Amino acid sequence: MKALAALLLIVAPLAAQGPVKWEHDYQAALKRAKAEKKVIFMDLWAEWCGPCQYLQKSVFPSAEGQAALAKVVPFSSLVQKRDGTPLPEGTKLADTFKLSAYPTLVILDENGKEIRRQVGAFRTGTEFAAWLGSK
Repeated sequence: MKALAALLLIVAPLAAQGPVKWEHDYQAALKRAKAEKKVIFMDLWAEWCGPCQYLQKSVFPSAEGQAALAKVVPFSSLVQKRDGTPLPEGTKLADTFKLSAYPTLVILDENGKEIRRQVGAFRTGTEFAAWLGSK
């Protein structure tokens, strides 16, 4: 019973915050990062990419993923549609950040300078949160 009470003390404040607000426009993400003095977490992905779908359905929505994303400005950019059709902003970002595979996850400072990246998916929200929170 104590464990349940402790869990509720952790989860209740997160639930009260509501879902994390993702940015889908790079300039809006930069503006928000400067205003909030936070780093940007950028997810470059494709609709046909299985690991990309796994991140979006299982890792990012997990309690650990949501808690970690609340501390950054989350930005998601679709680079290719299911049929391989490229999207303009996503393609521009893929070129700028020299995308080599999907998913590519990048942490940027508030000016858009790359701090670090991960190519490939995380298996759990805990792994993702540990990576996102490391310095």
